[in-house]
Amino acid sequence: MLSRLMSGSSRNLEREQSCTVRLLDDSEYTCNIQRDAKGQYLFDLLCHHLNLLEKDYFGLRFVDPDKQRHWLEFTKSVVKQMRSQPPYSMCFRVKFYPTDPSALKEEITRYLLFLQIKRDLYHGRLLCKTSDAALLAAYILQAEIGDYDAGKHPEGYSSKFQFFPKHSEKLEKKIAEIHKMELSGLIPASAELSFLRKAQTLETYGVDPHPCKDVSGNAAFLAFTPYGFIVLQGNKRVHFIRWNDVTKMKFEGKTFYVSVNQKEDRKMILTYFASTPEACKHLWKCGVENQSFYKLEKSSQVRTVSSSNVFFKGSRFRYSGRVAKEVMESSAKIKREPPEIHRSGLVPSRSCPSITHGPRLSSVPRTRRRAVHISIMEGLESLRDSAHSTPVRSTSHSDAFLPCTPAGMSEGNVGETTFADDMYSPSESVLPTPVAEQNLELLLGRQINGTPCSIEEENESEASTPAAGEEGVEVRSLCLCTHTHTEQMNMFVCSVIRLFLVSLGLLFVLLLLLIILTESELDVAFLQDIRQTPEFEQFHYQYFCPLRRWFACKLRLVIGLLIDT
Repeated sequence: MLSRLMSGSSRNLEREQSCTVRLLDDSEYTCNIQRDAKGQYLFDLLCHHLNLLEKDYFGLRFVDPDKQRHWLEFTKSVVKQMRSQPPYSMCFRVKFYPTDPSALKEEITRYLLFLQIKRDLYHGRLLCKTSDAALLAAYILQAEIGDYDAGKHPEGYSSKFQFFPKHSEKLEKKIAEIHKMELSGLIPASAELSFLRKAQTLETYGVDPHPCKDVSGNAAFLAFTPYGFIVLQGNKRVHFIRWNDVTKMKFEGKTFYVSVNQKEDRKMILTYFASTPEACKHLWKCGVENQSFYKLEKSSQVRTVSSSNVFFKGSRFRYSGRVAKEVMESSAKIKREPPEIHRSGLVPSRSCPSITHGPRLSSVPRTRRRAVHISIMEGLESLRDSAHSTPVRSTSHSDAFLPCTPAGMSEGNVGETTFADDMYSPSESVLPTPVAEQNLELLLGRQINGTPCSIEEENESEASTPAAGEEGVEVRSLCLCTHTHTEQMNMFVCSVIRLFLVSLGLLFVLLLLLIILTESELDVAFLQDIRQTPEFEQFHYQYFCPLRRWFACKLRLVIGLLIDT
């Protein structure tokens, strides 16, 4: 009996898999799940641990063995999605940013959202003017250390905090001034709510950048926000499309298409190219989920979408869960005592540190371009290595994408971004200006030697390039466009071939059915009725029987030749 119990318990242990989830405050939650457990079970287990009821805004993110990021699908098995050996590692992150953070019912939800946006600010995804950056940082100070106290906070105390990858002494003084003079008396919950309200007004609130290229080969970043679909190219937002105007999103291989309604019943199709088919599929899934969550009125309106217009092989995906309007209605019905919140305070973080002696700029920059400069490769790495961006692998087709970094790099090892002492707007963002491929080696060499390359310096170097170099760029650009056109033509030819093969298959099935009708002795009423019709008898004796005799003759001839040889 004892041996049976021991064998049964050992089998249960073999069926259980260990999972570690990294939370927004960088603490870790570990649990065991059954091999057949679905994502919803693990997510509910974690939300119970956090005492979180407004959980529809959050999700679990993981990285597969190919270094591609994914959101865990709650309707599928955890083990089948991970495609790696246990123990499994994931991150708990905000998946859908609320359109109005102040409308959240519970303080615990607002606190978790505060941690996420604080992380976005540090990793360079939340862009703002210097004045806004100082105010956001002051709110973080007030929430974490409370009111200014001259005895506890000596001069320069704000320099011990790192809210951004890089900032100047002047910005530090502005942060301390706001904290001393304007925020006294705010409790942590009020400071966090004010922080969320300010962040909500910024253009890049809720941005999850996906690196890609446009049809001309220029680098771009696609992102889905609570309000719509945006395209950031260089340092500018080139497209903003509201969710109601997006009619369809699909992908084929590395190509991502967005169909958009314009004025006067005109339609526009935006085409972009991801680095890998897996990255393109992830981009498509994120787009489908965001549009369903923010656009639809009810979850019953959600339908399964296909990745292609063709009915052949393609990916199908269906958003599961409630939509934004249903989540808000459900939150309004929550009636319980507010749960106790254990704030992380001044605990140093591996990826989003609050108290750390980070790099700092001189308060008097050498030139404005030095103050405002954002390094090309630093900006790219900041977007790549953050927990909220899609990774890009170096391939022969995507040389303009950033090079690979070590797989074990943590979120904290991101590039540094400069917050200038004067205006810092989204048009001067960390999203880097695309560089010509012939200058990529030069830029990489300068980064290794420790010399930063600003956007202005890049433009000067391009202006001083000889005419022959410019012709080379034009030739390469023309070759890239030709290559893109060739890829589209190849996809069209493949679709035609698939259609032809399917048609042949249908004809073959019809031929088999015809043979069954004419040659079988099946005693089925409707078959007998078909055989007795004059048209079928005429077809049978005038066409089918001669064809059968000819085929049998040829078959005997071939068999005879094979026997003779």
